[in-house]
Amino acid sequence: MEYRYLGRSGFKVPVLGFGAGTFGGQGPLFSAWGNTDSAGARRIVDICLDAGLSLFDSADVYSDGASETILGAALKGRRSQAIISTKLSLRSGDGPNQVGSSRQHLLAATEAALRRLDTDYIDILQLHAFDAMTPVEQVLGTLDDLVRAGKLRYIGVSNFSGWQLMKSLAASERLGLSRYVANQTYYSLIGRDYEWELMPLGLDQGLGAIVWSPLGWGRLTGRIRRGQPLPAGSRLHETAGFAPPVDEERLYRIVEAMDEVAEETGKTLPQIAINWLLRRPTVANVLIGARDEAQLRQNLGALGWQLSPAQLARLDAASAVTPPYPYYPYWNGQFAERCPPPV
Repeated sequence: MEYRYLGRSGFKVPVLGFGAGTFGGQGPLFSAWGNTDSAGARRIVDICLDAGLSLFDSADVYSDGASETILGAALKGRRSQAIISTKLSLRSGDGPNQVGSSRQHLLAATEAALRRLDTDYIDILQLHAFDAMTPVEQVLGTLDDLVRAGKLRYIGVSNFSGWQLMKSLAASERLGLSRYVANQTYYSLIGRDYEWELMPLGLDQGLGAIVWSPLGWGRLTGRIRRGQPLPAGSRLHETAGFAPPVDEERLYRIVEAMDEVAEETGKTLPQIAINWLLRRPTVANVLIGARDEAQLRQNLGALGWQLSPAQLARLDAASAVTPPYPYYPYWNGQFAERCPPPV
């Protein structure tokens, strides 16, 4: 297993992490993506740790907290071998203060997560979304208190826009508070919006990307191809409304390029999609999911080999999109040497 620095934190994480959203199976669709029970979770954790995959990611809203509870139980007796990453700030109850990033909610939600995970500290805590109703200074001050108390090691964000993240980083610098070092973000061959603003920001400010949904909400598994209907029983029938919209012609073009690379390498489409991500700037960790042992082992097969420069170029070309203004290179190259693209 390769380890990389998480941004400029000095902390190393494995290049693959396990997304524990499939643990539990209770609550609404968006928060319950699988039904792995305690015994199944322990087996998955066994395989992950044996492979050197030591980062496990959850959130307080996954299966109404059951994901964290099951993860904590699966790690019992070997907490020191694991990196626990979790998220909070989405609505976690019916109360008026059970949502957001106010001091009240951050303190209460962190304590609840620690109890569910059965641990004294969380390695990486990320805010699940930006809270426009709470001043960033209050948010960062509360997180800094939790870091100083030893309950959090590192902090990060998820689903923030560029200005929201930069405003927060500037406040940390101004006030001398703990700084975000991780950005848990959606990024895939079919979803490259991250490259327009958040990737350059990460390069400039020293944030490591923890990538979720590397298979584009299941679109890059190989089950969707030109001229073929979506397979019966596919989760995309239920989750398509949550995923960013995708142009079908572009999706088919990407899958066809991946098929060519698969034929050349003998690798599966999911392995190719993950390997491509691991060659991108700022990416420190890619979260993989699995509902069973076979799926987990297949995803672990994304490591130990590399796409060739020609294969990378083919995948880049097939998945390329024209970014909107002001990210579109409207300078016609006249200013390129002073503001080079990140890739």
